Amino acid sequence: MTTIKLHNTRTRTKEDFVPIDAENVRMYVCGPTVYDRAHLGNARPVVVFDVLYRLLRHVYGLDHVTYVRNFTDVDDKINATALARQKAGAEGTLEQLVQERSDETIGWYLHDMGALGALEPNEMPRATQYIAQMIAMIEDLIAKGHAYEAEGHVLFAVDSWKKQYGSLSGRSVDDMIAGARVEVAPYKKNPMDFVLWKPSTDELPGWDSPWGRGRPGWHIECSAMSYELLGESFDIHGGGNDLMFPHHENEIAQSKCAHPHGEFARYWLHNEMLQVEGKKMSKSLGNFFTVHDLLEQGVPGEVIRFVFLQTHYRKPMDWTEKKAREAETTLRKWRALTAGVEPAASAAPAVVAALSDDLNTAGALSELHRLAANGEAAELLASAQVLGLLTGDMGAWADTASVDLTSHADRLADARASAMQNKDFSEVDRLKAAYLAAGLEVRMSKEGVELVPGAGFDAAKLENV
Repeated sequence: MTTIKLHNTRTRTKEDFVPIDAENVRMYVCGPTVYDRAHLGNARPVVVFDVLYRLLRHVYGLDHVTYVRNFTDVDDKINATALARQKAGAEGTLEQLVQERSDETIGWYLHDMGALGALEPNEMPRATQYIAQMIAMIEDLIAKGHAYEAEGHVLFAVDSWKKQYGSLSGRSVDDMIAGARVEVAPYKKNPMDFVLWKPSTDELPGWDSPWGRGRPGWHIECSAMSYELLGESFDIHGGGNDLMFPHHENEIAQSKCAHPHGEFARYWLHNEMLQVEGKKMSKSLGNFFTVHDLLEQGVPGEVIRFVFLQTHYRKPMDWTEKKAREAETTLRKWRALTAGVEPAASAAPAVVAALSDDLNTAGALSELHRLAANGEAAELLASAQVLGLLTGDMGAWADTASVDLTSHADRLADARASAMQNKDFSEVDRLKAAYLAAGLEVRMSKEGVELVPGAGFDAAKLENV
């Protein structure tokens, strides 16, 4: 069996991946807080862990991998949107409007991530479905001396886990206190203590608990859901590196204190952040956009995915328009090469080997380029599909089968032949400009004329040529 090597954030080394149970490989990835559309940076971990999910299924079998990715549907921003809608005259209670907003945003998210070729996880729990389990875990932490109630809040006592706290991010509690931005509250025993449960007003969503009407803190949600769906020990926990501290650090503390005999997650994977044209994406810089924005602008989801895969997941990724154009051109060529071809029985070993080396997607793409250059269409197709590329459900954007480029190429060839005789190249220049404007590459040689769809190809622009 193929050996997969993964960089474990917890040990800071690349390790051989050995699952707890090869018949049921288990992975948990922190999902979105569903208050608005997913921006491009939100999509990076989706694609990263989708590739890992595909690789695990390829190695261990389709039915032997359980992938869980949650939805956080308890959040102040969701509440704020619902309140704004209520004030604007929307019908329904605030709780109903919160539910509507969550449902709407989850629908957007699944559509947009599906457009990037991401498979849906086996389980997609909502935090609101696991409130009872969160309350039970909090009660257990209090009983074991790891949490305490204070003024309607329940807080995790970091001092009860002080020796181990910070091991994932490599920080000591004292260092964290010195440099952290933590909520200053008089009821905290330690500035680093974090909220497990907090009060909620009668107007806002809340649930009855032993500590009064309230709602869970963010961190306890993932601990409770992962335990219920994957058990006290599972294989992989993933997310963006912005979640390493405090979210993942707090998950570890809660989970290992609640279930001291379990390992929680054995391998931790974190992807780096995304930039746009060399700068951090932000609304103030005017370079902030959602996946939906790109799709609406005509950037195919497969192109977005290809650009993501060009950079190793542990390195910062820079989204540029140039990369998108080049990716579209490459994918069009590959789809033309593999049109009507049945995929090979298995992916090229070099592609699987690259992915098995800590998800070296750039190395895998290099091998795909080699296969394409050698005309190995069947192997290219099978190998690309392991990466979530060249799949049948993603190819409509590149379908040029109904466009007869041969007649256009012949027309340009005839115009060039005439121009060689009468020395008037105006018609050649006109046609060439029109084809370039339509997104075609114009290749003219002694052998003839070839028109190749490139980035941004629009067949409609050929109608009036």
